[in-house]
Amino acid sequence: MALMDKHAVLERNATLLLVASFAVVTVGGIVEIAPLFYLENTIEKVDGMRPYSPLELAGRDVYIREGCYTCHSQMIRPFRDEVERYGHYSLAAESMYDHPFQWGSKRTGPDLARVGDRYSNEWHVQHLIEPRSVVPESIMPSYAFLKDTPIRVEDFSTHLIANQRVGVPYTEEMVANAEADLTAQADPNGDWDALLARYPKAKVGDFDGNPQALTEMDALIAYLQMLGTLVDFSTYDEAAGYR
Repeated sequence: MALMDKHAVLERNATLLLVASFAVVTVGGIVEIAPLFYLENTIEKVDGMRPYSPLELAGRDVYIREGCYTCHSQMIRPFRDEVERYGHYSLAAESMYDHPFQWGSKRTGPDLARVGDRYSNEWHVQHLIEPRSVVPESIMPSYAFLKDTPIRVEDFSTHLIANQRVGVPYTEEMVANAEADLTAQADPNGDWDALLARYPKAKVGDFDGNPQALTEMDALIAYLQMLGTLVDFSTYDEAAGYR
């Protein structure tokens, strides 16, 4: 009873309650945050992750600009139903070069964290032009205009420099070759050796069905086809990490 009496004093004194609440929040915050300062890195690095190629980065810009993230998260939760439907649950390292990341708690459409290589380029083109032609129940609007919208190639290296300044490890070689890599990736007759050396596992070739033009459709599909393909989950051990 004495303890309840003391608690009643705390509840009836607004100033005392405020001070006590602040103390509890402060202690809790210190307990949660302080250990992070002693970690070398809060995100465990995973084999295979790399910065986005210039074309993928351009596609990601289109993805964000058009609000795709409002209906499609890129975060598979570690629950059986999610893993069975979408694939291996998302790792923090898969978003380490995202500014901003594409996590979310709401989905109108499916999660896209593992959409890469699941559909052909032709399927993506048709889906973006007329979504209901391939997914009858879709409520997604048409993005046909992307096929007619060219990418502005000039000074694309500035996009890489901006990401470089917030911690994305683009090398000077990557920056110097940004415009060449941007056009080469979507060129079906391009020389891809240097590009693939800089950006392993990048998807190459014509994406939008029109090899004569470099469009925002090319960029968006190149980005989608990359998602979830960089990490080799067949070698991933949930208990011990990479072997």
